[in-house]
Amino acid sequence: MIEISHISKSYGASRVVDDVSLTIEAGGLTAIVGPNGAGKSTLLSMIARLTSPDSGRIAVDGLDVATTKSDVLARRLAILKQDNQFAARLTVRDLVAFGRFPHSKGRLTSEDRRHIDEAIGWLELGEFGNRFLDELSGGQRQRAFVAMVLCQDTDYLLLDEPLNSLDMKHSSAMMKLLRRAADELGKTVLVVLHDINYASVYSDRILAMRGGRVAFHGSPKDLMQPEILADIYSMTIKVHAIEGHRFGIYHV
Repeated sequence: MIEISHISKSYGASRVVDDVSLTIEAGGLTAIVGPNGAGKSTLLSMIARLTSPDSGRIAVDGLDVATTKSDVLARRLAILKQDNQFAARLTVRDLVAFGRFPHSKGRLTSEDRRHIDEAIGWLELGEFGNRFLDELSGGQRQRAFVAMVLCQDTDYLLLDEPLNSLDMKHSSAMMKLLRRAADELGKTVLVVLHDINYASVYSDRILAMRGGRVAFHGSPKDLMQPEILADIYSMTIKVHAIEGHRFGIYHV
């Protein structure tokens, strides 16, 4: 489980995460939603120790994120940032192999290669293994990055806006893959999303943020209420139930 206690973060005079405390249970898929500037990505970044909080404590399965050795933490959680830089002449297999670094330290073993093959296969990238990243579509490249964090073989997968630049078809395919990672591989998936409807359909729990604070933490069914959504997003959102799922519809 991820335990967050009184976490705050400011940039200059702007408080982007404001005294957040909550527990995210192990297992399943948790979506973090909210308007721009709500603190979603900053919170995820602090959980992954990419950003240091100004105050408070975060623990993953009892391990203090601030003090745990990097190689130990890297075997427990993996993160996919939203601004991934890549070398154009890097192949898919080379990229995915980076996920094994906490285990191999750059010296790949047969066990590492097995994980690489499994991650590439699981993301259905077998035919692209030797392709360079700049030869892939945006959706294929995003799957390659997900294969890399999956190859790290951690209990926790953290993904910051993995649907960026993806069309509806590839966004749906990505969410199905993350859902499978939780259900079939037993991963705890924590994902920042802008689309509340993807969060409603695919997640077990939703954490909604507003103004750096937790505005809601619970089930999709409980979040998808017009009055709750209006409070979070400061706009009128109608909710309709379709085939057992709740969808938010708003006027542009």
